Amino acid sequence: MVILVYSMTTERMTAIRRLISKIQEKPVLCPVPISQESITPLKNTKHLLVSAFMDRRVKGFDIRIIGIFKRDSIHPLHCSFCCGSVFNETTPAKILPHSYHFSFPFGVADVLCPLPKNCDASHITLLTNPSANASEHTFIPVRNKNEKIRFNFTVCVSNLFGEYNNVLQFAQTLEMHKLLGVDRVVIYNTSCGPELDRLLQGYIQEGFLEVVPWPIDKFLKPSWGWDITKYPGDMHYFGQIATLNECMYRSMARSRYVLLNDIDEIITPYKHNNLVSMMKTLEPNYSDVGEFLIENHIFPKKHFEPSGRFHLPQWEKVPGINILEHIYRESPDRTKFHPYKLIVQPRLVEQTSVHFVVEKFGKQYKVPMDLCRIIHVRVALQGHLKLEQLNEDKRLWDFQEKLIPNVDKALKRAGLIPAEEQN
Repeated sequence: MVILVYSMTTERMTAIRRLISKIQEKPVLCPVPISQESITPLKNTKHLLVSAFMDRRVKGFDIRIIGIFKRDSIHPLHCSFCCGSVFNETTPAKILPHSYHFSFPFGVADVLCPLPKNCDASHITLLTNPSANASEHTFIPVRNKNEKIRFNFTVCVSNLFGEYNNVLQFAQTLEMHKLLGVDRVVIYNTSCGPELDRLLQGYIQEGFLEVVPWPIDKFLKPSWGWDITKYPGDMHYFGQIATLNECMYRSMARSRYVLLNDIDEIITPYKHNNLVSMMKTLEPNYSDVGEFLIENHIFPKKHFEPSGRFHLPQWEKVPGINILEHIYRESPDRTKFHPYKLIVQPRLVEQTSVHFVVEKFGKQYKVPMDLCRIIHVRVALQGHLKLEQLNEDKRLWDFQEKLIPNVDKALKRAGLIPAEEQN
C-alpha cells in the first residue's frame, strides 16, 4: 500500500510539474487590439503604420517603426509598448521623415523608440498623448527579435499593381534569380492577374517566394508613377519607398545581402557564374561597403533575336515577354540621369530610396559594368536608337540549358502549360 500511494503521489506531482512548465512556457498575450495587417491606421492621425523592428544601431533607441505619414501633419508622438501583460509604458518618439517623397502629400517616416526599463516589448503603437488610454489603440508586432542569418541573398520587389500579369517574364526572372544564388524573393502585392496569381502560389508553397499583401489603395489614392504632375495621387508609385524599406528591415536579421530591384530586372554577374562567387571576390576589399550600385541596362522588347531559336511553342499561349528573345542592349546615356539599383548589406543601411541609399553606416561602391549589370527587358529608354546602334548581349543564353526546363516546370505546376507541351 505504501508503495502504491507513493507511486500515485509521484505521478501526480510529475503531471503538476509538467502543467506548470507548460504554463510558464506559454507567452503572456498582450491584452490590447493587435493588427496582423501590413498597413494599420494610426488612431487620431492621418498616418499609417507599416512595421516595427528591433534596431539598436542608433544610440539610445531600441525599436524602429516604418510608417507612412501625412507630411504636413507631423506632430510629436509617444511610443507605447506591450511588455507582457503590461501595456501602459510610454517613451518619447523620435520621428525621422524620409527626404525622398517626390513632393507627394504622403511620405515614408521612421519612428525611433527607446524601450522602458525591464520591458521586453512584443508589440508597439504610437500615441498622440502620453496619457491616452493605450488599450483603445491598435498595436503592431515587433519583428527581428530572434531572427538569425539563414539566407545569403534576398531580392526585394517593391510592388505588384494594376492587375500585373506578365507571367512568362516573371517566371523567367524568378528562375534566373535561383540560378544566380538567390535564396528568397519578397514581393508586395496590391493586385495581379489571375494567371500570375497561380504562378505565385507555387513559389510560395516551395518557400522561395514571400508575398506581402499591400492594400495601400484601401487607405490612399496611390500614384501610378514618380512624377506628381503626370501621375497625381497621395503617394509615389503605390508606396514603393515604403515597401523597399520594409523589405530591407524584414530581411535585415536573416539575409547577408538584399537586392533592391524591380520585378523585370535581373542583377546579373558577367565574370562569375553566380552572385555568391561575385560577392566573395568583392568582400575582402569592400567589407565595409553597405551599398553596391549596379548599373541598369535596357534591352528593348521591340527588337527580337532573328533566328527565333528561343521562340518556344510551349510558351506561345503564356501571357508576357520572353526575355531570351531580346539580346540587343542600349548603351546608357551618361549625359543624363542614369538609374542604378542596389545590392545592400542591410545592417549597414538605415534608409533607402529607389536608386540609391539615403542614410547608411557603411560606404558606397559602384560595381563596374563588366563585372555586373542589370538585364532589364522593357520598352526602349532611347527609342530613337536603331538596331545597329545597340550592343549584342547574349548573357542570358549562358543559363538557357537549366533556365528553360525550370521555367517549364513552374508553368506546368501553375497549370499554364499542359504536361505534354513541356520542353
